[in-house]
Amino acid sequence: MPCVERPSRSGLTELELLRTAPIEVLGLLPYASNYTFLARVGEPDSNMLAIYKPTRGERPLWDFPHGTLAAREAAAYLVSEAAGWGFVPPTALRSEGPLGGGSLQSFVEHDPDLHYFILRESRLDDFEAFAAFDVVTNNADRKAGHVLQDAEGRLWGVDHGLTFNVEDKLRTVIWEFADRPVGDEVRGALERLGASLQDSDGPRSGLAVLLTEDEIAALTARTALLLRAGVYPQPGGLRPYPWPLV
Repeated sequence: MPCVERPSRSGLTELELLRTAPIEVLGLLPYASNYTFLARVGEPDSNMLAIYKPTRGERPLWDFPHGTLAAREAAAYLVSEAAGWGFVPPTALRSEGPLGGGSLQSFVEHDPDLHYFILRESRLDDFEAFAAFDVVTNNADRKAGHVLQDAEGRLWGVDHGLTFNVEDKLRTVIWEFADRPVGDEVRGALERLGASLQDSDGPRSGLAVLLTEDEIAALTARTALLLRAGVYPQPGGLRPYPWPLV
């Protein structure tokens, strides 16, 4: 199901607040490869927290155009919503902020010890949608710690800056579905996504301001290929796993 946006006390949805409300930086998050901050969104008494990733804090990479990771974070949210998965927290691309423009994503309260390698033991089938999402978005960085479980037991996927490359970059820890048939529920989600990518007035219009036409075409092709193949791919290439794994 798509992510349900909770109304704020001001009557605005989370996504609207992420797009327009003031941002107050609360602190730098440790262990992130790029500058990543915890922020308060809205007025000083707001209790809405978000993850703020300013573009100027992105570490240059040889295989992704510099300054594009924040837009890819926002594009991942649009794809998750278009498919009906709803496991990427509301994410917006901001043109301005305390440290410049960047991505702003709703913060998910979670236990950091409950990552994919722990959660898969009891709920592996719940991760099939994540496996499909990673294939079609060409996720190059699905670490175990990029899967979160909130207090209500809902699963979330975060850290999608390294996605949508036109070249094969799939690096993920979720390989348990390799060679397994795509389930009916996920197939339906992929069909919804594929149809939305053909609609110029749908999510494709939002993706067009975040990704290049070649990247959108590659996303469309990967979605169609997974549907046509009907099974998940095996690990391939020189680096099918991210590092570090968690």
